Amino acid sequence: MDLTFSEQETSFRDELRDWLAENPPVPRPVEGGEDAQLAWRRDWQRRLYEGGWAAPHWPVEYGGRGATPTESAIYFEEIGRARVPMAANILGLLLGGPTLMAWGTPEQKERYLEPILSAEEIWCQGFSEPDAGSDLASLKTRAVKRGEEWVVSGQKVWTSAAQHAKWCMLVARTDVDAEKHKGLTYFLMDMEQDAVQVRPLRQITGEAEFNELFIEEATIPDANVVGGAGNGWKVALTTLMNERAGLGFALQIRLRQLLDDLIAIAAERGLMADPLHADSLAELHVRCESIRLLAWKGLTDVERYGQPGPEGSLVKWLWSETNQRLTQLAVDIVGPEAMTGGTSWSYELLRARGNTIEGGTTEVLKNIVAERVLGLPRLKAAA
Repeated sequence: MDLTFSEQETSFRDELRDWLAENPPVPRPVEGGEDAQLAWRRDWQRRLYEGGWAAPHWPVEYGGRGATPTESAIYFEEIGRARVPMAANILGLLLGGPTLMAWGTPEQKERYLEPILSAEEIWCQGFSEPDAGSDLASLKTRAVKRGEEWVVSGQKVWTSAAQHAKWCMLVARTDVDAEKHKGLTYFLMDMEQDAVQVRPLRQITGEAEFNELFIEEATIPDANVVGGAGNGWKVALTTLMNERAGLGFALQIRLRQLLDDLIAIAAERGLMADPLHADSLAELHVRCESIRLLAWKGLTDVERYGQPGPEGSLVKWLWSETNQRLTQLAVDIVGPEAMTGGTSWSYELLRARGNTIEGGTTEVLKNIVAERVLGLPRLKAAA
């Protein structure tokens, strides 16, 4: 693993830093609720788009910069360090766009890619179902061909941004007689139809980042099939492979920022002389550094072998558990103030509870590491 940067990569970082310094986002709105927050993030993505920084990992011909994997990682690091808002259409930028570039028709690319970049149209991902999470190919949502369109019925869950989305990357079963991985088709479904109902899933923080989708005979034009009927599993794998693109870098930078903030609070309150607090903070520092190096190790595999290794699973596993430890320690250090208002630590503590479940549970990630890193055999279920 080589952590030295080329002249081109250093120039890329410097150019991005300069742009971010010259184009700070407007202050975060304190009123207006979820709609105001979305408008704020949408405005920020439009500014990134106008500056050529919305999706540098996209090819130049589609509005990106043709950034290398290393440059993409640098981008996420610098975006994190600047503490700017997350782009409003993050699922479109990281998942929808790259999937269309790989599988979409020329007409689909022309129609959808620019509105993704500019945040004109928000995208969501309709994969998981109540009975199809880790085993995605077991999904039950059905699509039936009728003339030049498909009629879809079913239920999706854990659908981020569905309440704001114009388009949904939807995988449905189109051949009930085929083997489960071969009977799927990948669609682009218009969310703005009465046949699609969105039900927010309220979290312990009071937010509703995730949603349930109830689909009752929604219609999708045949022109909105991506990759051809029956080829949905292969197309979906492209989406899933892009799901953590840059995520490890964004997560570890945010984690490092929280730790730096907590260390500053501990120092200000004279708690660094307390061996218990000092030891806990030192352990968190080691964990943060390990996560950073694992993220770069994963990037090295992408550049060397053309595909990611198991480091993504390790990064997510370690990050989720470390974030929970950090936020719990923060409440111990900050004291009652952390839970009674005036700081963001109560939110961070509550939001961290879901980290070990979302985006791959710790148990699933440990199985991946056991099989792909340690070479342990998969245990057969008891008869």
